[in-house]
Amino acid sequence: MKPVPRRILVVVTRRIGDVLLATALIRSLKQAWPDARIEALVFAGTEGVLAANPDLAAVHTVPERPGMAQHLTLLMRLFKRYDLALSLLPGDRPTLYAWLGGRRSIGLLIDQPGQGWKQRLLDQWVTLDAVNTHTVRAYLALAGALAIPAIAEVVVSWRAEDAAAVDALLGKSCGALAVLHPYPKFRYKMWHQQGWIDVARWLLDNDFRVALTGSPDADERAYVDAIAQQLPGSVINAAGKLSLGGTAALLTRAQFYVGPDTAVTHMAAATGVPMIALFGPTDPVKWGPWPRQHPAATNPWRRLGDQRNGKVQLLQGHAACVPCAHEGCERHVGSASDCLLAISAAAIINRFKTMAYEK
Repeated sequence: MKPVPRRILVVVTRRIGDVLLATALIRSLKQAWPDARIEALVFAGTEGVLAANPDLAAVHTVPERPGMAQHLTLLMRLFKRYDLALSLLPGDRPTLYAWLGGRRSIGLLIDQPGQGWKQRLLDQWVTLDAVNTHTVRAYLALAGALAIPAIAEVVVSWRAEDAAAVDALLGKSCGALAVLHPYPKFRYKMWHQQGWIDVARWLLDNDFRVALTGSPDADERAYVDAIAQQLPGSVINAAGKLSLGGTAALLTRAQFYVGPDTAVTHMAAATGVPMIALFGPTDPVKWGPWPRQHPAATNPWRRLGDQRNGKVQLLQGHAACVPCAHEGCERHVGSASDCLLAISAAAIINRFKTMAYEK
């Protein structure tokens, strides 16, 4: 791209996991144009995963449902401020943000009727494959369109104070650390409490230290607290005690991780910790954890079956409908997924034994 862009805006206004996976494209932009000032625009509440990202000069937030005054203030602040703006999502708002913010704009769009007005807004657009291409690779398609190398590295980052918080939490106790992240944001991605208790007890019986992670959200803390209360006092309950950066720092200290389909599981995969990810209705082709050092040229996962890629073991619920791509069996985020609930603690423990033996 000539002239080389000096200011770049990356728009990824969606959930935390989407924002985290966008760091591979952000790294590609920074490696291609190291002197450029790169900024991100994300939904308020998701910015923590980028707080210490070394490739970003600034992170801007917008409420998921902004008031008119808030929106006008944002749009005025964005207007043609950037040499290049990228929309990583095909929705109306991210496309408009990129068009307004960039003297040149590029984005991912769905090539179907009714999308022509967005195609005309952008200087360049790339067809989003929302079915058969992993999200990291979908984002990196914009690197290809800009003729820069695609770097398939999901970046997790933390600050010195995050690492210090982990040091204080772990104390001076020794032994291999296993991190369990029991609570996804939505129930349809949730396993069952008894399974977490059984896995944690087995790990404790086999000389692991166990840490339970979770956000400060009241429901999440209550869920994790209920698990911790059924376990010995030696278990570290980190729910609400660490930032996302602190959780990333904790994961780098771990020798084993188990989690559902959630942003922390993507973070674990990016750190390279040996891990098990629990998947049910979500399609792993699109949303499976991106293993560290996996190349950009291929998807890491098949659609069906338990599978292993590097240090990431994906366990998928077994049912004829898996993966249905619906939000639970009742098709709303507050409903359970029977395929996930049917996964046994023994399946996780046996898989861990296999991974440990291979190691």
